[in-house]
Amino acid sequence: MTPLFTLLIFSTHSVLAQLLLPSPAFLPPPASSGTRAYNQDTIPNSQWSTLLGNLLYFYEAQRSGHLPNTNRVSWRNDSAVNDGSDVHLDLTGGYYDAGDYIKCTFPLSFSIMSICWGANDFGRGYDLANQTAYLDDMLAGAHPTSRTLYVQVADANLDNAYWGGDLNIPQDRHRIRSMTPGEAVFPGTDAAAGASAAFAACSNLYANRNLGPSFSAPASLQNSSYADILLTHARDLYAFAQTYQTAVPQAGVAYASSSYGDELAMAALLLSWATNSSDYYSQAESYYKQYSLGGTDFVFNWDSKTPGLVVLFAQLANAGAGAGGSFAGNLSGWQVEAERYFDRILNGGGPSFKTNSGLLWYPGDSDDASLNPALNAAMLLTRYAQIATTQEKKKNYLDFAQSQLDYALGNNPMSAPYIVGSNPNSPVNPHSAMASGGNDINHIDTSPPQEAYILYGAVVGGPDRKGRFYDIRSDWPETEVALDYNAPMLSLTAMHVLNDTSDPFFTRLQAGTFAANKPGGKPCDAAFPCHSGLSKGAKVALGVVLSIVGSAIAAAVAYYFYRRRRQRSKY
Repeated sequence: MTPLFTLLIFSTHSVLAQLLLPSPAFLPPPASSGTRAYNQDTIPNSQWSTLLGNLLYFYEAQRSGHLPNTNRVSWRNDSAVNDGSDVHLDLTGGYYDAGDYIKCTFPLSFSIMSICWGANDFGRGYDLANQTAYLDDMLAGAHPTSRTLYVQVADANLDNAYWGGDLNIPQDRHRIRSMTPGEAVFPGTDAAAGASAAFAACSNLYANRNLGPSFSAPASLQNSSYADILLTHARDLYAFAQTYQTAVPQAGVAYASSSYGDELAMAALLLSWATNSSDYYSQAESYYKQYSLGGTDFVFNWDSKTPGLVVLFAQLANAGAGAGGSFAGNLSGWQVEAERYFDRILNGGGPSFKTNSGLLWYPGDSDDASLNPALNAAMLLTRYAQIATTQEKKKNYLDFAQSQLDYALGNNPMSAPYIVGSNPNSPVNPHSAMASGGNDINHIDTSPPQEAYILYGAVVGGPDRKGRFYDIRSDWPETEVALDYNAPMLSLTAMHVLNDTSDPFFTRLQAGTFAANKPGGKPCDAAFPCHSGLSKGAKVALGVVLSIVGSAIAAAVAYYFYRRRRQRSKY
């Protein structure tokens, strides 16, 4: 096996980033600019272009390690620069997963896979918005030589006990290793296959392998040598995943994978696209059948790739049918499968439903980070609509997707666009240790009273089932930010840059609308369990005590969080 390292450390340290960044640099404008209509019937619409830039800017704010001299986030510093030194490896760089300081391969792989897939289908949107260089900057990978797969840096329980800035992150950052070839102590099919899928998707993007006239040209990132490097890593990781088909138990504390069959199928399918290989395509179909993935109504997220598989099977079959590709499959069969799934979302009959306020809701998955399932569904609907079997279905799918996007952009009971800094009514208290400016773990909501830094472009978790949003810093189910929350919004926004002359919904909202609608009292969720009164510090202390009590309690807690599926290992 070729030596490889796959914490997926995407950073600007690599010489593989090719495009020159704009000069002057794009910087997010003040939130007040989000109230101004563009009022020009042209493409690109500047408000959509700005939104795309803000969404990419968020990833720059999440960087770990030594920051490049092109860093645009003035309040960020070099951080966690000793990661990996105790094992004589450079594990620095990459991205912090969410509002704290852990780095996790599994959800990051999903995010990168989703972004590269979207930049292939709607990539011209990045070009029109003058954001392609920033996309390249974010995706360019540094690949230190190692034959060990690390799936996490920092302990999900211990590191969540630190609340403060990026200069004082605890140095004793544990690592979770998946495995070394030939040593099946900690095998990790889910993480390895997920990383393979990310590398393959990005190889497709950099190789300019588009899927025909139903979709736009990919973003202008063509770099064949980089695409080949990514493809080599994707192949090796896929072989790695096939050899040791077991999940990584230690990583399940933060991100428990419920199955790895969907990751194997997604990696094989993206590799079939990258190589025009009927063999990889057949393997993907085989995994789809072996793990009984057909006929399911799963949510699409970092753990559950099945809905995306159905759409990608249909896309490849559609492209192959027109071009004689080796992956030309049963297009009509995959259209039936995809439309069964989407029709149940639109018309009911599956586990999801629309709340009274209009948000697509998956019980369990939507309870923590309600916008993410809805935006991922909107992203898949928008993509599949291009090859739907009838014009009526295409219209219905696009209309539903637009309703979910509009909800996130302010057409909701709170009149709040749930993207930080996009409008005066956007959240001002995202759950982010870096942006908060505070270090008092017992009083994070009031210390400081106002968030120190604006985390521009960050998509927050979202409102509760009744459409209420409290904008409380410690209320992580509603206000936390994360790499995978932004991913579907990037693809949706790129599509609107490409096709939409009208303004995003939030331009209709003037300052003060959220304040007028904001509910009183406290939420009732995992962070505020029906007003128990426990402070964040108390919850952290309780978590530490539980971890000390013994393995039996720890196992019970782990099982509980596994059942919850959406994991951020919070307080």
